[in-house]
Amino acid sequence: MKLTPGKLAGMKNVSNDRGVIAAAAMDQRGSLKKALGADAGDKQLEEFKIYVTEVLTKHASAILLDPEWGLPAAKRRAQGSGLLLAYEKTGYDKQLPGRLPDLLDLWSAKRLKEAGADCVKILLYYTPYDDPKINDHKHAWTERIGDECRANDIPFFLELVGYKEGMDEKGADFAKLKPEVVAKSMEEFSKDRYNVDVLKVEIPINMQFVEGSRSFKGTKAYGKKEALDHYRAAAGATSKPFIYLSAGVSNSEFIEDLEFAAESGVKFNGVLCGRATWKDGIPIYAQQGGKAFEAWLKDEGVKNIENVNNALKAATPWYSIYEVGEAVTR
Repeated sequence: MKLTPGKLAGMKNVSNDRGVIAAAAMDQRGSLKKALGADAGDKQLEEFKIYVTEVLTKHASAILLDPEWGLPAAKRRAQGSGLLLAYEKTGYDKQLPGRLPDLLDLWSAKRLKEAGADCVKILLYYTPYDDPKINDHKHAWTERIGDECRANDIPFFLELVGYKEGMDEKGADFAKLKPEVVAKSMEEFSKDRYNVDVLKVEIPINMQFVEGSRSFKGTKAYGKKEALDHYRAAAGATSKPFIYLSAGVSNSEFIEDLEFAAESGVKFNGVLCGRATWKDGIPIYAQQGGKAFEAWLKDEGVKNIENVNNALKAATPWYSIYEVGEAVTR
């Protein structure tokens, strides 16, 4: 597989010098507003994103932001740090079945690129267990976005978040099902018809249910050997570059997730890590204000992202997947 010039430039801009995507994520909207409190408005959302971006992009190859409240922050990122912009609306309509996706009304891949995006990111809730009509809707939707990104010569990052209706995604029953959900979703969207350049995927297991792990909470869904096999099975389902998302877990749990990835030997290509670096600072911002939050970020936030960067020593460059020479510089 080879990349067109625009896609190659975008990929390089969000990667570090090794060809690994060591990106921070700050595109949360609805969940962030809820966490900050009922009084949080546009000013607070923009300011929170600015503080995170200013501090953490000094330690990240790129940052993922949203065009609704994140554009002021995008202008404040560290020199040399790339930019991914989200294209989807936050959340989904809970009154409708299937967690159907929707795009931001006033944006397009062209407009995101014009706003400075190196790459376009879409989040898709997906499960192989849904009604085929629902999944066909999601397949066609993703095809359109892939074609739009191809027409504008900008990389397409697809974020997949799994579920099964009626199940608690954080519970033991879903933990047992999660490896198959992740692997089958990766397999589906690796097909050429979607024009996806990078898959942003969940860790294929829930570390809290791995017996013997540091994060283990007492209920077993799998042992360590089985968990490592699940990493390998998911990685084997795709020929595309893939990066892991932190999915709201603690920094310590995400580090253990990445340690398991390293031990399994899978060739993952980086991370897009959000809440595992900055979420513990939300009450600081809400109760003490921006400057206190900035001080927290410079201390604990930087420690968190450096923990992730250290774990990324096990990640591999995406260069060989797209037939790019190892000597490529940003």
